[in-house]
Amino acid sequence: MQSAATVLGVLRERGRRGLPCEELYRQLFNPQLYLLAYGRIYANHGAMTPGVTQETVDGMSARKIECIIDAMRHERYRFRPVRRVHIPKKNGKTRPLGLPTWSDKLVGEVVRLLLEAYYEPTFSDRSHGFRPRRGCHTKGVAFSAGETAAPLRRVAE
Repeated sequence: MQSAATVLGVLRERGRRGLPCEELYRQLFNPQLYLLAYGRIYANHGAMTPGVTQETVDGMSARKIECIIDAMRHERYRFRPVRRVHIPKKNGKTRPLGLPTWSDKLVGEVVRLLLEAYYEPTFSDRSHGFRPRRGCHTKGVAFSAGETAAPLRRVAE
């Protein structure tokens, strides 16, 4: 099995050159990608919050990753419905929040890693929404650095 860095590097290069992304589903069988995804999300505050099941980051093990990969390989893995809770807002109202199971968070992060590696090189440098190391704050810095050709009239939030 190839390392996660190698797999993501190959995908990144294929995306940069505009080559097709073939057999991406097979990459979901690579345990190294699950370990990388685990490393990225285990420290989040929501990692200890159970979803519909009582599964949290505490129950994660190499055996659990093997079970997820086996279910993926045999096309038996199914995402579970999220647990819906309402959390308070500053104005006194509440807003809904969906809490997926830990396995679903992990699989979702692996899929995000794969898709991001392939598509990120094709995005415009002027695109700042929902991208790694970019956001509304970096766009403001880009504006002040003179990135835009037309004069900035107003910014809406």
